[in-house]
Amino acid sequence: MCGITGFFQLHGETDPNIDLISKMVKAIEHRGPDEYGVLFDRKAVLGHARLSIIDLAGGSQPLSNEDNSVWIVFNGEIYNYIELRVVLEKAGHKFRTNSDTEVIVHAYEEYGRDCVKQFNGQFAFCIYDKKDESLFISRDRFGIRPLFYTVHNNQFYFGSEIKTIFCDPQVRRKIDLDGLDQLFTWWTTAPPKTVFENISELAAGHSLIIKDGNIKTEKYWEITYPETFDYTRSVDSWAEEMHGLLVDSVRLRLRADVPVGAYLSGGLDSAVTTALIKNFTDTKVETFSIAFEDKAFDESTYQTQMSDFLGTNHHVIKCNYKDIAENFPRVIYHTEKPIVRTAPTPLMLLSGLVEQTGFKVVLTGEGSDELIGGYDIFKETLIRKFWAKFPNSKFRPVALRKLYPTLPVSQADTGAYLGEFYKSGFAEIEKYYFSHIPRMNTTTKVKMFFSADVKETLKNNSAIDAFGGDLPENFDNWHHLSKAQYVEAKSLLAGYILSSQGDRMLTANSIEGRFPFLDHRFAEFCATIPPGHKIFGLNEKYLLKRAMKKELPKEIVNRVKQPYMAPDSNSFVQHDSPSYTQDILSEKSLEQAGLFNPKSVSRLVAKCTKMADKHLSFKDNMSFISILSTQLLHEKFIAGFEIPKPIEKSDYKTYVDLR
Repeated sequence: MCGITGFFQLHGETDPNIDLISKMVKAIEHRGPDEYGVLFDRKAVLGHARLSIIDLAGGSQPLSNEDNSVWIVFNGEIYNYIELRVVLEKAGHKFRTNSDTEVIVHAYEEYGRDCVKQFNGQFAFCIYDKKDESLFISRDRFGIRPLFYTVHNNQFYFGSEIKTIFCDPQVRRKIDLDGLDQLFTWWTTAPPKTVFENISELAAGHSLIIKDGNIKTEKYWEITYPETFDYTRSVDSWAEEMHGLLVDSVRLRLRADVPVGAYLSGGLDSAVTTALIKNFTDTKVETFSIAFEDKAFDESTYQTQMSDFLGTNHHVIKCNYKDIAENFPRVIYHTEKPIVRTAPTPLMLLSGLVEQTGFKVVLTGEGSDELIGGYDIFKETLIRKFWAKFPNSKFRPVALRKLYPTLPVSQADTGAYLGEFYKSGFAEIEKYYFSHIPRMNTTTKVKMFFSADVKETLKNNSAIDAFGGDLPENFDNWHHLSKAQYVEAKSLLAGYILSSQGDRMLTANSIEGRFPFLDHRFAEFCATIPPGHKIFGLNEKYLLKRAMKKELPKEIVNRVKQPYMAPDSNSFVQHDSPSYTQDILSEKSLEQAGLFNPKSVSRLVAKCTKMADKHLSFKDNMSFISILSTQLLHEKFIAGFEIPKPIEKSDYKTYVDLR
């Protein structure tokens, strides 16, 4: 895990702005505080902030090939770098380091832009090819590592985070209302759109090429599903293959020259990854977890049970309402976009615990729910799809109520409420987003609080179509579970789970997360699993449970899934809540930002305050957090962005001047 940044002259040459690149690197030093590197050319300037994980002494960046004609800055890990190095050496390539970074350089020389298809990893990198003065940027298949870019005054800027681009004061900072509309529909924006005007995000599984002043993007991978499935194969055979792929994925993701720990949430996915570390490697297992003072969200009993079962050295951080409120502004600085829940905040505190313990790397269970059918939204889809055939049935709401035995809910306690809520969208059963209509109905309530001007601007908008423009050709022929999984991976997984809850909360404390379930070989295998083996009746992740039943306690395997959540509006309306909440939601602040109606927001805040000791509806909680996070985003990036001081030349480990 590192931070990369830089700029590239689209036409002609220029004297590089050394002061600017030093500020850009400084802005993302939290991603890589171990050492800094920079390269200057009259065409390209590259910057790097390194977190040293592999080849601690020799992996400094920017790094080049033998004749210094190809240079790279790289964020991430190539897990199969050892195997690729053998192939490349046989092809005649000479290595001078033991790093995975150098493998990328030589793979680019050998395979060109198709080199990315050889990599098993998580990455965002930029290669400057000095021979033809081109730039090649690529992002991993699932979008684990971020990459943003813009063009201003004939110059292309890029970076792991948007704040590095904003270090140039000439780059305009303004909220993109279309992006905001998308986020308050899907919890994220659809690349290349972001919530900032003229700032683009490179989509997962895509590369970007700049040559002769032209910029183009190309897709090199996406997950697809078959139209038919093999039900003749035994469930045990599927489970055995799944287990083997997971063991290999975990082993690869333990490759590091520093200790590697693991998150242990109390749920199935982190239990799987930790058990595989324990049972199939010689790694000493150190585990980390969050406990909550509010028992409605706390899973510490299961965390302790799993830690005791595996004999791990376990570390716990406890989180309360005040912790969430006090750290929320810092969370938004790192997410660089609004969020609809506070759930990322405890995860940032957890990565802080990892850093304090002396670790740099952790394995986590992200991706399992999306690939194997773990979320309630998938079970909801199965029920709603069947229910649509009998829309007047009185019994379907009862089935839906069985999905939520663990949640602290309000009006969702009644089957009647669930029946009406999930019946919505039956007229759109053939739409690509059918599975996600209930979630969108909850999330989009925040748009009621938009100011009159924003509502007028967005009145003809269609954010619901944001992820429908690049669907696979045979998408309409897929099983409805496959469609739901595809949309979930393209939207929530890449744009929220791996971003706001993942990369950003880990790197805020200079921690690298690794995700065994997101090995692309495992994902491609999961796509071929029959839907009935993923969700058996209403038993989610059925095949994974079969694959791991001999290695986990029955209580963990059979436990009803509890979605990871954290206290939301309750955290900000307690008597000892920090004063910034009142300031940022004041009529003056709301009017200055111009995004929300102050009177409507005031009524919502009053309602949340009155219900401070109760659990509000999902809609009210999401609206409160969405408005608060948007106001904080405006304050930190629009009203008063602070450009850091530049890194001094003497502080660079690598300083390359090619002019």
